[in-house]
Amino acid sequence: MDKTYFQTHRIWILIAVSAVIRLLIAAFTELGNDEVYYVNYALFPDLSHFDHPPVTGWVIQIFTLNLLFDSELFIRLGAVILGSINTYIIYLIGKTIKDETTGWYTALLYTASFYTFVISGIFMMPDAPQTSFWLLTMLLFVKAVKAGPENPSVNRWILLAGISGGLAMLSKYTSVFLFTGAGLYFLLFDRRWFTKWQLYASIIIAAIIFSPVILWNIKYNFISFSFHSNRVEVVETMLRPDLFATELGGQIFYNNPFVWVLVIAGLFAFFRKKMPDNHNEIKILITTALPVILLFLGFSLFRRTLPHWTGPAYMTLMPLAALWIRELTKAGTSSKKFPPLISAAAGFLLLILSIALLQIGWGLFLNKGIHPQTGKRLGIKDITLDMYGWKQLKEGFEPVYQNDTASGLMKNDAVIIQQRWFPAANIDYYVARPLGIKLLTLADIERTHKYAWITQYRGGYKPMQDAYYFSSSYDFSDPNWYYKELFMIIEGPDTIPVYRNNVLVMNHYVWRMRGLMFQPSDDLTGRNVFNETK
Repeated sequence: MDKTYFQTHRIWILIAVSAVIRLLIAAFTELGNDEVYYVNYALFPDLSHFDHPPVTGWVIQIFTLNLLFDSELFIRLGAVILGSINTYIIYLIGKTIKDETTGWYTALLYTASFYTFVISGIFMMPDAPQTSFWLLTMLLFVKAVKAGPENPSVNRWILLAGISGGLAMLSKYTSVFLFTGAGLYFLLFDRRWFTKWQLYASIIIAAIIFSPVILWNIKYNFISFSFHSNRVEVVETMLRPDLFATELGGQIFYNNPFVWVLVIAGLFAFFRKKMPDNHNEIKILITTALPVILLFLGFSLFRRTLPHWTGPAYMTLMPLAALWIRELTKAGTSSKKFPPLISAAAGFLLLILSIALLQIGWGLFLNKGIHPQTGKRLGIKDITLDMYGWKQLKEGFEPVYQNDTASGLMKNDAVIIQQRWFPAANIDYYVARPLGIKLLTLADIERTHKYAWITQYRGGYKPMQDAYYFSSSYDFSDPNWYYKELFMIIEGPDTIPVYRNNVLVMNHYVWRMRGLMFQPSDDLTGRNVFNETK
């Protein structure tokens, strides 16, 4: 392939190659804990949900044709396609800031990030639609501030930003930082924007789009907002440097250490005035992204946070890193297709992805398994087992269920009861739904999340009901801890082994719980569905 052809079509080649790789991963790995849970957003659509706004479910419904195609590939197809669109949008942001080469470098950085390539580009989670609407909003903001408030074109861009920003908030709550970031830019650097009615109309448009979430929360006493505020509320007085180190290390790894270094270098270059005079476009990137990063690093000094919460912020700073590389290398338009640090970032991504896939599928690196008699884990905990073995569980449980119901040991309408949203969602997707069994939850709503509603949708509990309870050697719990006062008999467990590469890596345990003696409470506007969980 000659250089001219590649140079002309390289962004489309990058998008195509990235999409093929992500499609293959999407098709041949089992869904993770979060992904199977969000399938319920499509199964039971609503104005909003306990954990997140509704767009994730809409995306799943669209790309599965309302779950007509209910496989891992189609569940994740929306994330893969939106990730491809994102690559082009962020390319346009970089191109708008400087030139086509800057856009190319930005797209390469985006593709090399674990957060954007995997978490929001393969996994079907709220980050997938959020990143698309976030980037679209940032593109509109960048175009607007580059043109200046006196340019008539910006009126349209600001109004469109209200639509895309509203859809971003309808995807994930942290998208509100788009508007606080833009407001901070206008306040600090160009207050002429506050004289434009389009700015206020944009905020109203976003609020109208987000209003279904408000209405849903009013109905349920703002339970979703309370849940998320408790996740980040600073309630401890003692500093936790260990949690801070975990958060910072997670941010570095999730965004790829090489990409993270380039982003931080770009920030230092800007503040040391080593950047060209694209100040307006760069400033709005920084006022949007930097407060988010610093805010969650600050929260992590007191309580546990999750590194992917800052993923959109680092993504926002990728054009800044690309601009720094563009100026540093003086690459022109053709001399540096893949600058060394970007090549290193891509190589690191491919290395870690290869290791992860080999571990998930074959356990080549941490495959000591469990002791066949005691069920105790041999070696360190293997988190890749979250995405492995669920189909084996279904194959092992199916004859147990058929024999139990045929013999009358368990009633034909026996359900599965779990006390936490995971692994309830995994069991629901891979075992209960394929076998036509209802899965219900019975625990505090903070543990069951949307399953508190799903349990009601599925008819709730009935006197003398029979139920199965699942646990595993990987994350063990005993139903006698929770339900011995509710059922006349709890017996078992049966053991269903899971093998990977001919090594026993997990035992699933199945208890039979017979004769539900009374109906538990299920108050969705209060705190408890069943308040005796441990």
